[in-house]
Amino acid sequence: MKQFSIIFIFILGCQSTKNQDMHEYTNDLINSTSPYLLQHAHNPVNWQEWGTEALEQAKKEDKPILVSIGYSSCHWCHVMEKESFEDTAVARIMNEHFINIKVDREERPDVDQVYMDAVHAMGLQGGWPLNVFLTPDQKPFYGGTYFPKQGWINLLTSINEAFEKNREKINESAEAFTQNLQAKESEKYKLEGNDHTLSGEEINTAFNTLEKKFDRVDGGIKKSPKFPMPSVWQFLATYYHQTKNKDALNHLEFTLEKIANGGIYDHVGGGFARYSTDEEWHVPHFEKMLYDNGQLLSLYANGYKLTKNPKFKQTIVETVEWLKREMLDDSGGFYSALDADSEGEEGKFYVWSYDEITKLSGADSTLITTYYDVQEKGNWEGKNALRVVKDEKELMNEFGLSEDQFNQKISAFKEVALAKREERVRPGLDHKIIAGWNGLALSGLSDAYQALQDSSILELAQKNATFIKTQLIKDGKLNRFPDKNMEGFMEDYAAVIQSFIKYYETTLDREYLEIAKNLTQRVEEGFYDESENLYYFTSDENSELIARKKELFDNVIPSSNSIMAWNLIHLGTHLYNDEMIKKGKSILAQVKDLIVTEPEYLSNWGMLALEVSNTFAEVIVIGPKAKEYVNEINQQFFPAKIISGTIQESNQPPFQLKSAMNGETTIYVCYNKSCKRPVTSIVEALEQMD
Repeated sequence: MKQFSIIFIFILGCQSTKNQDMHEYTNDLINSTSPYLLQHAHNPVNWQEWGTEALEQAKKEDKPILVSIGYSSCHWCHVMEKESFEDTAVARIMNEHFINIKVDREERPDVDQVYMDAVHAMGLQGGWPLNVFLTPDQKPFYGGTYFPKQGWINLLTSINEAFEKNREKINESAEAFTQNLQAKESEKYKLEGNDHTLSGEEINTAFNTLEKKFDRVDGGIKKSPKFPMPSVWQFLATYYHQTKNKDALNHLEFTLEKIANGGIYDHVGGGFARYSTDEEWHVPHFEKMLYDNGQLLSLYANGYKLTKNPKFKQTIVETVEWLKREMLDDSGGFYSALDADSEGEEGKFYVWSYDEITKLSGADSTLITTYYDVQEKGNWEGKNALRVVKDEKELMNEFGLSEDQFNQKISAFKEVALAKREERVRPGLDHKIIAGWNGLALSGLSDAYQALQDSSILELAQKNATFIKTQLIKDGKLNRFPDKNMEGFMEDYAAVIQSFIKYYETTLDREYLEIAKNLTQRVEEGFYDESENLYYFTSDENSELIARKKELFDNVIPSSNSIMAWNLIHLGTHLYNDEMIKKGKSILAQVKDLIVTEPEYLSNWGMLALEVSNTFAEVIVIGPKAKEYVNEINQQFFPAKIISGTIQESNQPPFQLKSAMNGETTIYVCYNKSCKRPVTSIVEALEQMD
């Protein structure tokens, strides 16, 4: 598509004015419930929330719309606010020539999705803050991310002059971008196919394509900045399970160790930052997101099931403790994010001076500074972002310590350091409770409990599941937030349905399977596009945007369509619903070719394709020890299965044709509705599954 570029030849010669007290100004965002929007409520910019009033004003005054999108824990969003949006001279230009709309991408991912796609269509780099210029009828014609103050002034001036003098060209450009946004995914990506099954050759081709990108030195994919991308490594785990390719398992374990040892992991308090700014996982972008940590719990749980690596167990335990300590609301819901900044500095809460560490560690200072790469001059901008760079066994030998002694000293240091850190000014907390992200967290907790069988993890999962059930589901619909009557997006439905399936398979509480079925029915009624056999991101009751998008590619969070395809196959198998299973497989079939050629961006799809390319196991446990047996089976990594159980014999599917033998707990392993010989031991059942 031909791109219309604005030539920035106009430079506004105004000088920066000294900012006045920001509380002299109050704009419409003061009535918002979003922490991110409230951060901008005292900007001199006349910000408004996305909605009918602001959009109608743009039409009435015939002004271009500036949509500025970010989120509360976004570092560069804060930088641009301080440099530009708090400046009265900049605000004067924005207020005079634009209708200014602030959007919290976590509240309105639908708005963010449309205009992020528009920026990509312009051939520009996306990211946050995302600043997009629209015609008065919401059609995008230019955009970008962070702009330094003078560059922003120049851009505003150029946009205004172009809008006044070259309106026709702007409209032509905006129309072209809008048509691109409205194009069907099936046409853009040539989606077709009737066969969901990957051949052995196709499976290996996908792995080989991904393998070429492996970072053999630092783990992960060779690039910078580095995101953990949990679904990529979940794909690797499933690929190993199916093929027994040792290289896949080795790189998976190597990557998980590197991430857990890097500065991206909070060694003092647990939990992961969003990404690393370098290839070594050392210096994070210090914000912590719920959606990352929920998925990483699942990933490390599966890694532990496969390898029994004690580092993975420790990482799970500490991350769960962080969730409980810093992210849990009294209601049982989890907050969405912790800011990267405190006291105006990125990472200040998390980094340490050499003197601080030596003082805290006392007689063990040499061990601790060596273990965590703590340097007198700092290992990052004069401070130390803790990371593990020394082999633990080598350190034990060097310091003459047993494994227990070593672990005790490290634990003692962490306890003292965490207590000291709690005295600091904390990063901002985004207290929004988002349905889909809580779904990812519940899945992570369910997977973590399966791997470790730690009752405290199960208690936390139960509290969160109850919260989602009672506070987010109203009149058969899933709300995105507990305190707003706003229906969730496809990402919310998909993640919560998946989490309820996993939670049922962890606890055998069948109520959650029934709720998953009901939510799936709502998805079919309100989100399904029969013409493309995919799901819209927004429901049919949401019509205010210029394009109704669908998520196809897996990113930091897997696409809602790939999660939903997984849901249909797993839930359909539980419910003996052949139509549901068939639909899930038909959706998967459409992206089969893309999985083979672009596995990095269809890794969650690829994981599902691997699961269903071989025979899918249905494991049914009946009898007084059903929960204990299910717990033991769940400790094994076996992705291509569903598992169900009941303590008492039941007439409810799938138990109606099966029974415990002589009152003894009995396991049925079934394939394609045909069950093998019933057995009463875990070992025999696992042999049948293999």
